[in-house]
Amino acid sequence: MSRRRGIMSDQLKEELAQELGFYDVVQKDGWGGITARDAGNMVKRAVERASEQLVSRNGQ
Repeated sequence: MSRRRGIMSDQLKEELAQELGFYDVVQKDGWGGITARDAGNMVKRAVERASEQLVSRNGQ
């Protein structure tokens, strides 16, 4: 069975990890080294960013 390709780009994931303060773990241990809570916070922040972009596009 093949793994599904992620929706978020690597660049976005790295930006979010830096913003949330666990990028050092990613550099040291890879994405498998982060906690489930950190992964959830990263997804939550990505959704917030997308929402903000939609609001700003529709508000213009």
